[in-house]
Amino acid sequence: MTNIRVKLVSGRSMGQGRGKELGKFSDQYFQSVAICELNSDDMTALGATESGNVKVRTAYGEIVVRACTSRQNLPEGVAFIPYGPWANQVTDPQTHGSGMPSLKGIEAEISPAVDQEVPKLETLIRQSFGRK
Repeated sequence: MTNIRVKLVSGRSMGQGRGKELGKFSDQYFQSVAICELNSDDMTALGATESGNVKVRTAYGEIVVRACTSRQNLPEGVAFIPYGPWANQVTDPQTHGSGMPSLKGIEAEISPAVDQEVPKLETLIRQSFGRK
């Protein structure tokens, strides 16, 4: 299996905003936020399939999310995960007094995660806080 190194960025997306209006436990929110958008060349280099799962690993943690080719025309070597609980697993929790963590330019490694599932929000909450 091939791994790629990327700069990870996170931020708001239209899908994330629409899904949030339906509720963070809605399927639409899950489908629009538990994803990693990649440049088509990076998808090919990784051997990732559209809607296949990938593992994103940084110095702060790792998460399995669904891969998709970006419609934002991302440059090669940049990955985008919409802001939310899945992105929070791989971003620096320190806010350096700003109240908001740094969400841009995080060194990351992405690998195929063929036999691994994308965790639901309930699972992330249980893992992070030890309760439902």
